[in-house]
Amino acid sequence: MYAETLKLIATLPERRPSPQLPERLHVLFRRLGDADAEADGREAVEDEIWRLWMSHRVSGAAFDLERATRAMTAADWGVADQILRGVVDTHPDYAEAWNKRATLYYLAGQDARCVPYIHRTLELEPRHYGALCGFAEILLGRGDGDAALFVFDRALGINPHLDPARKAINKLLTFKSSTPH
Repeated sequence: MYAETLKLIATLPERRPSPQLPERLHVLFRRLGDADAEADGREAVEDEIWRLWMSHRVSGAAFDLERATRAMTAADWGVADQILRGVVDTHPDYAEAWNKRATLYYLAGQDARCVPYIHRTLELEPRHYGALCGFAEILLGRGDGDAALFVFDRALGINPHLDPARKAINKLLTFKSSTPH
């Protein structure tokens, strides 16, 4: 699934987000890509993107996602998993539900179970820089610095203000340049 997800990530710039996602996201991503945006304005745009990702046209789905998020915060993995399983089963077009399930498995240290959910998140929302960064971290954990570098770079292409991704890239590039070939 790792190779398939990397192939998907390679095609992200050509992919269109799910039509189920709010149209307003298009405008927000254009604003987010403005490298000159002030920090306060950027944070407001990022907050609005996350708010829209968490929303759903069926209010019960968004409510369940919020419940699952609270369960994850409390490290109640079983409850979160049960809620998220129900949400992705009944709303398979809900990108953020897939991402939250990926996050659940990532936090539980189950990277192999996490990756298919990242993959599905990116199929539905190719601009999901959070899912990209999570996948890059998994790749780093597997020792695949080149692939992680590629994925972090894709995330920065969507959101150029991701300081942790930029630091990870700089660290990887520094390591590569100091390693004898």
